[in-house]
Amino acid sequence: MAEFIAIHPENPQPRLIARVVDRLRQGAVIVYPTDSCYALGCHLDDKAAADRLRAIRQFDKHHLFTLVCRDLSDIAHYARVDNRQYRMLKATTPGPTTFVLQATKQAPRRLQHEKRKTIGLRVPDSPIVQAMLGQLGDAMSSCTLGLPPDDEPVSHPDDVRDQLDKLVDVVVEGGDCGVEPTTVIDWSGELPAIARPGKGAAEWEERIV
Repeated sequence: MAEFIAIHPENPQPRLIARVVDRLRQGAVIVYPTDSCYALGCHLDDKAAADRLRAIRQFDKHHLFTLVCRDLSDIAHYARVDNRQYRMLKATTPGPTTFVLQATKQAPRRLQHEKRKTIGLRVPDSPIVQAMLGQLGDAMSSCTLGLPPDDEPVSHPDDVRDQLDKLVDVVVEGGDCGVEPTTVIDWSGELPAIARPGKGAAEWEERIV
């Protein structure tokens, strides 16, 4: 049975954040709010928990999770970022954008594209996520919360409470997040390109013209 924890979206309670982080370190799969929609997550180094994420979403072995990072220094640890990319990332993070970049040797292989050696990363503009990552001291593997066969993003965990109770270990309730996913920017080549339009896509269309 999942543990439901209500956390204030703007002023996260430290003791509740600590509870979620403890569960992550113990191998928990969690549901948590972001600046786009609710997501599933687990500790970066926990392969068993990542396999559970894959099973919940019914992803095949080739699906790649997003690496959710605390800040630009975390992104630069796991991805190769040149000066132009750094300036653009600095201007647009935190925010509802997932970046596909060339992976570094520090990036876990299971999160990299098998042939292209790229990795997806994002820094959510969410006090709850920032607080969790700050206490965790590491990144999380993550994907949008959508439950097969529908797969539409879930705007609030109460909408699927009965299902989540059987699938995950912790549900962080932080209000309604909407259902618009992140915009995915593929910058694995020389120039950035919108691989998937989502929240904030119009701003990116102006930036990369």
